Amino acid sequence: MNGDTTTGWLPAGSGYEVALSSGRIVARNAQDVRLKAMPAALKDDRAVAGLRQLRDWLARHEAQVRADVERWMVHSLPVTARLLATVWADDAWRAELRDLIVTPYGADGPDLARAGFLRDVDPDRGVGVVDLDGESAWLSAERFTVPHPVLLADLDELREFAVELNMGSSQLFRDVHGKPADAAGQAAVIAAYEGAHYAQQRLLTSRAIALGYPVRGGTVRCRIWEDGRSIDATVWAGESYPGEPAWTGALQFADAQGRAMPTADVPPIAWSEGVRLAAALHAGRTVTEEES
Repeated sequence: MNGDTTTGWLPAGSGYEVALSSGRIVARNAQDVRLKAMPAALKDDRAVAGLRQLRDWLARHEAQVRADVERWMVHSLPVTARLLATVWADDAWRAELRDLIVTPYGADGPDLARAGFLRDVDPDRGVGVVDLDGESAWLSAERFTVPHPVLLADLDELREFAVELNMGSSQLFRDVHGKPADAAGQAAVIAAYEGAHYAQQRLLTSRAIALGYPVRGGTVRCRIWEDGRSIDATVWAGESYPGEPAWTGALQFADAQGRAMPTADVPPIAWSEGVRLAAALHAGRTVTEEES
């Protein structure tokens, strides 16, 4: 759970109270002394069971919030200032959104020149940020976006700045891959991650699923929405028996109709996320003695 807060104490058993504290169910006795372990007599107490259900719901809620914010970023989805103000009151949303770089979103897309670290949201004042010069400001716009880090100039400097101000986020420190300008450079990146060997097919499939990528028909897929169109980055993972060896295929890109896209036509977010997929599968390969 995020933070180090304790919920209100609830009566439980005979002379005890229980609460949820940073994701743990804790107990205290009649002398208000917090106990190091949950008394056995409270194991099946109704209040404890209720806190377990609350804890599990909060964990699912936080996971869904993380997934939603990542989807906003990867799919370049603008969200309204009203929505930000509504979810800001929720602890899980506020913890996930705070310190992300956000930008106003207009007719021409994200206004990266007005980007800033999100610090507050107020229905009347707008979206409060610390800009990239370290100055506080309130931004007024109908819509905002969480830009993908590959779009941010001077990303290394931004990361250093975030660390100095203790404002690091998963957005800034996401693995990003800039697209080489020339065809030879693009081909070299594709080749670098092709042919990753796994001792067993099931290990390759399991790694893809654990990383959050769907696997269908032997293909690992990452779908990106960019420039108003859907783009699929795919890597062939094979369809052999679970215990047989497997090798990854080359990273490929396709449009919404399933037509192959030349690497020259792949926009920056789709390229970065596709290479991130291929690199992650390559990193989990079975390392041979020659590679170690």
